[in-house]
Amino acid sequence: MGGGASFRRTPATLVFRDVAVASDESLETLTPFVPPSVPDLDLLLFEAKVSSVEIPNADLLLHADCNEQEVMCEISSYSPRGSRESSDPAYFMASLNVEGIEFSTVLILQTLTVEKDHSTLIHNKLGLPLSQSGTLLTEVIFLVFSHIKSVSVPLRGDVLLNCGFKQLQIPLSQEVAIEWRLQHRGKGRRVLDMKTRLDDAEGSTVVHAERRGSSVDAAKVVGEGNASLTLSKLKVLDEGTYICTVSLGLFHAQQVIRLHIIQPPHVSLSKEKLVLKSETRQTLSCHCNNYYPLDVQMEWLSLSLTDTEPAVFPDQGSLSSHRHHGDGTFSLSSHFTVPPSVSPGTKITCRVSHTALDAPLSVSVVVESPEPDSYMWVLGFLIITVLFFYQVMR
Repeated sequence: MGGGASFRRTPATLVFRDVAVASDESLETLTPFVPPSVPDLDLLLFEAKVSSVEIPNADLLLHADCNEQEVMCEISSYSPRGSRESSDPAYFMASLNVEGIEFSTVLILQTLTVEKDHSTLIHNKLGLPLSQSGTLLTEVIFLVFSHIKSVSVPLRGDVLLNCGFKQLQIPLSQEVAIEWRLQHRGKGRRVLDMKTRLDDAEGSTVVHAERRGSSVDAAKVVGEGNASLTLSKLKVLDEGTYICTVSLGLFHAQQVIRLHIIQPPHVSLSKEKLVLKSETRQTLSCHCNNYYPLDVQMEWLSLSLTDTEPAVFPDQGSLSSHRHHGDGTFSLSSHFTVPPSVSPGTKITCRVSHTALDAPLSVSVVVESPEPDSYMWVLGFLIITVLFFYQVMR
């Protein structure tokens, strides 16, 4: 429980009441909440009614424990813009994430009215009236959610960053403001902001898009509560953490989505044919071009005619310095000297691993013996030279 100088981080419990359940769901498989038999006035026990504003994908919460998924919940006190700290009703913000799946929701809770008399229970720290079972009765009045936490998209591709909101049937406000910001490496900038009215008043929508190729569909904002951001022709500079802020009257909440830009490397060898020569050392270069992000692994392997599995060469040669291109991608080369002990028929492979690849990428060349014709040509040339020299000497 945070949100003020008088509070420290301390355990709290959030209970959802009236959660929508699928028609084929058996209630017997769900564990009901049982409040303490004796109310504890120091215990932070929030009971939130969710029938008025339905939580998207709430069934994931119902089965998270059985699926061994950790639910992360953080609650803090919340002050609507312009309100006094001790105003009635009181407000709280609850952030929910489920580990390992795409579920993220931020809820604004409003306390429900409790008739006060001499027997009313009062929370020792919050100073708020409790139910007879010791719970703080609240109702979800507004929420902002996203179905994705992070996404990886190819360079020059398009992406839809999901963000949505829900509110009470009786709107908190007819005016809604959407803002998308990008944070990356300590720097932030605004991508797009929009203001519109939910009563679909003509000419009410105002949009400022500071990133070319960014858009939010105003019709979906009004009709569906869909504030998702579309970005086209992605660049490396578009990578970072995107913050979707939805403001509705006095209330606002956010979702955070991480966008990763990826670009798989183009891999090639310097030689398409490798002929064995005992007198000279042969050098192969493996070129890994135009990839992103920076981290890449390159290794050399051999597979002789008698091997069943490729073997990694003990000496992996040398790497060039990284080359940084104007589009933000990188290139790297590995230079490998072929050992003289390599026998003809051996396949030499350069294998590249990168986060943009589903599996390592390999390029290979087979070591060949010199062609027999070349030996005959050299032998014939030597014979002719000897005969010519002999004739001159005579």
